[in-house]
Amino acid sequence: MPYEEALAFMDKRAAAIRDGAASECVWLLEHPPLFTAGTSADPAELFNPQDLPVYEAGRGGRYTYHGPGQRVGYVMIDLEKRGKDIRRFVHSLEQWMIDALGELGVEAHRANGRIGIWVGEGPGEAKIGALGVRVKRWVTLHGFAINVAPDLSHFTGIVPCGIAEFGVTSLAELGKQIPLKGVDAALKRSFLSFLKALQRPCKES
Repeated sequence: MPYEEALAFMDKRAAAIRDGAASECVWLLEHPPLFTAGTSADPAELFNPQDLPVYEAGRGGRYTYHGPGQRVGYVMIDLEKRGKDIRRFVHSLEQWMIDALGELGVEAHRANGRIGIWVGEGPGEAKIGALGVRVKRWVTLHGFAINVAPDLSHFTGIVPCGIAEFGVTSLAELGKQIPLKGVDAALKRSFLSFLKALQRPCKES
């Protein structure tokens, strides 16, 4: 899915959700190789030796990569109906990714002071999932990305999410040869828990 088309769809759908003209939506897709810049992006963190296209995303966060072999999930949820708590939404989104990866036999976690979802520990700790969201009139846009089997060399074109001290990994790099549809199935199995988590205060972890 071309990135411009995805942005246009999200903006239109979020407005329709706010106006009561459309239902909420979770959209699972892939993009061609590209970088996106969040509202906190620092140009010094973009190297781009392969000259991949760069898009202003309008979401929070810094630079991130999207490409084939990465499952991107755009989450358009009406927080006015589900509790006006952005922090709870982000926490629940993180937990959804952790739960889905757990369904696939991968133990993932949050890391204090670092955005994203991580695997491993110590020097071998690496990022397997990213998230960045925007909330417009209490409807969420953008969402998350899970590295299934992308070309990890493309991540060297940026400082992913502004974190240079740790590497990036994928399910394939961890020895998990799982097709995208298998990741989708895991996300679907844990989706109800994500929705339920939106209705209650999040716990620190």
